[in-house]
Amino acid sequence: MIYLDHNATTPLAPSVIAAMLPVLSDLWANTSSQHAPGQDAKRALGAARATVARIVGCKPVEVIFTSGATEANHMAVRGLLAATASGRNRVIFSSVEHAGHLRLARSLAQAGIPVDFIPVRGDGTLDMAAAKALITADVALVSLMAANNETGVLMPVSEVAALTHAAGAVMHVDATQFIGKLPFNFASCGADAVSLSAHKFQGPKGVGALLLRQGVALVPQTSGSQERGRRGGTENLAGIVGMAAALDLLGDVGNQADRLATLRNTLETGLQQAMPETHIWCQTARRLPGTSYLRFGQLSVDVVLQRLERLGVAASSGAACSSGGSEPSHVLAAMGVPAEEALAAVRFSLGATSTLAEVNHLLQTLPPLLVPLLREEMLTAP
Repeated sequence: MIYLDHNATTPLAPSVIAAMLPVLSDLWANTSSQHAPGQDAKRALGAARATVARIVGCKPVEVIFTSGATEANHMAVRGLLAATASGRNRVIFSSVEHAGHLRLARSLAQAGIPVDFIPVRGDGTLDMAAAKALITADVALVSLMAANNETGVLMPVSEVAALTHAAGAVMHVDATQFIGKLPFNFASCGADAVSLSAHKFQGPKGVGALLLRQGVALVPQTSGSQERGRRGGTENLAGIVGMAAALDLLGDVGNQADRLATLRNTLETGLQQAMPETHIWCQTARRLPGTSYLRFGQLSVDVVLQRLERLGVAASSGAACSSGGSEPSHVLAAMGVPAEEALAAVRFSLGATSTLAEVNHLLQTLPPLLVPLLREEMLTAP
């Protein structure tokens, strides 16, 4: 199997499994217990917290462990909003946030909280003129993804953070797709809170973190003494140790990014040469190095994914959490892409295990399956 769906999830690295096994077998005690086994587990938790903090560029006290990015996102948006001084209650998102985050935005609106959305341009980039107009003195919180999970387009986090702080508001960033793929430093990113999820960078599912800048007020969304009273619930120690090991494995993220960008460019160039009908969205925008979002003419994504399955290639139609339906991508809709084109969208996302041999295999085997279909499409077009 050639796995090209790393934006959905990534395979566990062998060293991550090795780091987790001793915790599962030997450090199973509750980290809040005062006896010796509990204190051993607590020390392992502290060591993992220190590793995470060192790699993402924050203080250990600024790390709040969660069950993943979704919980971290909800904790940040609801918790920061609840801690905001009276007179400010408007929340701003981008129009291309992850589908789950947009559901949170809709739930806030249904509860009577004013919610606005920053639009994107046709190339998927954020409309900064609109952002400047929307971020005013009544805004409590701006929540923005660092990189889009479908198109891979990078968002201007630092610039939006500057606008947000100038307006007296706080800034949350969903860095689920960014951390592990490009260099990241919490201390210098400009955000007050950042969400991440371990399974996006070869760590385990079911664990993530919210990085919360020291001194920023947050109302806890679950009661409990864990995580300095900010997130109740017994910590998933094995998952946390696995996340720390996965982050530690990243090494020089810049070198990996360059390698993946080269592979992606090779893939895109080869597909366009073999099939000129190939259209790549956001190709000129700053993107995640391993993400390619495209269509082959207007061939149905289901038809393309079936052909890929025959070749032993795993890809997707976009976000794994929302793919499989007949509705076009909300991200492409926000970019102004017609529905019939959006319904042809295929996402290839490369990762740490991707190789040039896999890309070359795809380039050699996919065009012979699609070219006849593209010719038929041209002949039957009105």
